[in-house]
Amino acid sequence: MNRITISAGDISLAAELNDSPTARQIWERLPMAGTATVWGEEIYSKIPVTAKQEPDARAQVEVGELGYWPVGQAFCIFFGPTPASIDERPRAYSPVNVLGRIVGDATQFRRVQDGAPVQLRRAPE
Repeated sequence: MNRITISAGDISLAAELNDSPTARQIWERLPMAGTATVWGEEIYSKIPVTAKQEPDARAQVEVGELGYWPVGQAFCIFFGPTPASIDERPRAYSPVNVLGRIVGDATQFRRVQDGAPVQLRRAPE
């Protein structure tokens, strides 16, 4: 798995990308920067990647999972319930390509404010 560092506002956490086509595409384009949009306990940020919905895309995700939202061309960090949730788990607005997960406590992202800078970069080896 490829390891990345995600920084949003003053929070910076490690994450692991899986080997999906979208995750590989993102890895090849790093580093990237964007702006946080907070939607419940999800942060998403538009990124310069265009990918189609993968066959295993899903709306129901787990705390700490990362996704790519094809409709909005956005990188998503899930750390709790969203307005679309039907229980305590995060639920995306529509299916996302699951990219990997945060290493550590994803709920730290609760402190990130709408409009905060977001950076994605390869983790040092």
